[in-house]
Amino acid sequence: MLIIRHAEKPDSGTGLSPAGEARAQAYVGYFQHLMLNGVEFRPDTLIATADSPNSARERLTLTPLSQALGVPIDLRFSNTDLASLVHLLTSEAHGKSVLIAWHHGTLPQIIEALGGDPHALLPDGYWPDNVFDAVVALRYDHDGKFIPGSEQLIHEDFANPPGLIWGANSQ
Repeated sequence: MLIIRHAEKPDSGTGLSPAGEARAQAYVGYFQHLMLNGVEFRPDTLIATADSPNSARERLTLTPLSQALGVPIDLRFSNTDLASLVHLLTSEAHGKSVLIAWHHGTLPQIIEALGGDPHALLPDGYWPDNVFDAVVALRYDHDGKFIPGSEQLIHEDFANPPGLIWGANSQ
């Protein structure tokens, strides 16, 4: 399972900035060819927060990838509906390779609820306000159980994907 923050936002409005739109487009190639520890990760499930009066950025971040893969974006969860998201991911059938785009303020709680340690991955356990280029990877066994200590923080390097940052559980 991979978790990302939405792409860059403008000073005002609910959409993406030009840099955010460029990142969303770059995700098409990045996530179609991503290798994690020698294993291809190609998302077959895309989840983003439902649009709100304040933001459509999570959906807009995944839209180009969704169109390229032919995989719809699951938009049924509000930014604060973490319990339902975690329930889906821990007890209901879903794809093998999940990519989640969410608001950065609640990402540490999602990481923790899904078995990861946000303090091992993020500075002071919080997703920094100015970081848009990181991916959290959580690994699960064939029975869907989280593999303790498997969480990684990956720096998006569109020229040379992927490279680990912040030193957490690097391999």
